[in-house]
Amino acid sequence: MILTGKMPVLRSALMIRVAIIGASGYTGAESIRILFRHAEAELTYLTALPEECGPVGEVFPEFRGRCRLDIEPLDLDKLSQSADVALCCLPHKVSMGFVPKLLAAGVKVIDFSADYRIRDVQVYEKYYQPHTDQANLAKAVYGLPELFRDQIKGTDLVANPGCFPTGAILAIAPLLKQGLIDPGSIIVSSVTGASGAGKNPSAKFHFPNMNENLFPYGIGVHRHMPEMEQIAGEAAETKATVLFQPHVGCFDRGILSTVYCQPKQGVKAEQLLPLYQDFYQNEPFVQVGKTAPAVKDVAGTNYCHVFPALVKGRILAFSAIDNLVKGASGQAIQNMNILFGFEETMGLK
Repeated sequence: MILTGKMPVLRSALMIRVAIIGASGYTGAESIRILFRHAEAELTYLTALPEECGPVGEVFPEFRGRCRLDIEPLDLDKLSQSADVALCCLPHKVSMGFVPKLLAAGVKVIDFSADYRIRDVQVYEKYYQPHTDQANLAKAVYGLPELFRDQIKGTDLVANPGCFPTGAILAIAPLLKQGLIDPGSIIVSSVTGASGAGKNPSAKFHFPNMNENLFPYGIGVHRHMPEMEQIAGEAAETKATVLFQPHVGCFDRGILSTVYCQPKQGVKAEQLLPLYQDFYQNEPFVQVGKTAPAVKDVAGTNYCHVFPALVKGRILAFSAIDNLVKGASGQAIQNMNILFGFEETMGLK
């Protein structure tokens, strides 16, 4: 019997120890919630900025009586002795200051930031800042299991995808893989819930401004655009160009994406649904619908719902995900399961 982040449990030979860095944010809370359901993971260490520390039940009252851990200031030595894997829920630019030390200590890392997603250093630096860990950038695997499962199995560093790229790429991956669209014609329009902006408040997300409202942001400069281009290009095995426009809606969680594509000559409407059904038939978290998806249908789950249609000579590919689950913490646990050889759905169904 051992005391864990849950209640006392018998620890199996396979049980892994999990730390969460940046546990005080939305993705940290979502990760804790999922790990409570995981049969082979023991939550052993939670850390955040000093001003955000304390008993986890005080930081997140929903966990009172369910978790005995405190959220502590980061101590890398303590973390490395306490964990086999770290979920690094830190902002962009911050993660790469910690990831090399974690890897050197033998801790596997699933990083939620963009620091290890974009392989072209010049592109990363255009949208973020100078990259200080190019050695590990070259080793990182992009953590979209539906496209990179085999590579994820053999890595120590997973770059957990952005929420918008997850929905957009899953919406069009079958088309890209089969070469059925012009990869230079991709337009992505997405609407996210307010939780996509993170836990720290700002004037735009003050309730009177947000309520009953919908607005675009990041026009032409959103950092997920080059990430989409990179992964779309890899799926198509050629250069891809993506025009991406995000919006924020007055709901808590979820992303609805509509992707507009120019089909290659001869593509017919009746071949799209069977193509998607065949492509995703063995994927546990992608479901192909016969009508367009809705964010309420995936809220709180690790599922992505997709649907393709051919309209006036253009393909419209729709997807819906929960930005905090399949777009962040759920996908991270899915990647963790792959890393350690667990059933991929463990803790997520």
